[in-house]
Amino acid sequence: EVQLVESGGGLVQAGGSLRLSCQASGLTFDDYGIGWFRQVPGKRREEVACIPYGDENPTYYAADSVKGRFTISSDSDKKTAYLQMNSLKPEDTAVYFCALIWRARACVDTSMDYWGKGTLVTVSS
Repeated sequence: EVQLVESGGGLVQAGGSLRLSCQASGLTFDDYGIGWFRQVPGKRREEVACIPYGDENPTYYAADSVKGRFTISSDSDKKTAYLQMNSLKPEDTAVYFCALIWRARACVDTSMDYWGKGTLVTVSS
């Protein structure tokens, strides 16, 4: 059974940092692109960042608002993806999800193969 379990969310003051983790199991981690998404209740889910499958496809940050503040990374040995979030702002408040997509050059919300249940990040002003 494939499982993705996010952790690391919580309440933080504006300007603070959090590191989210996404532990995968039940699959060959290296066969997948990795994406982080976020969703505010009542709003559409937003792609944040992606590590596509394949070394020739560069990591990218889909949300302009996070560029320079968030960093996506992964550890294949640990089957874990990370999202380091610095200089957090109240508008970063959302439920953050990790998701995997099999051998894809991009992370597409509607095409991701597996999703975690999400972790809540709340940034106070």
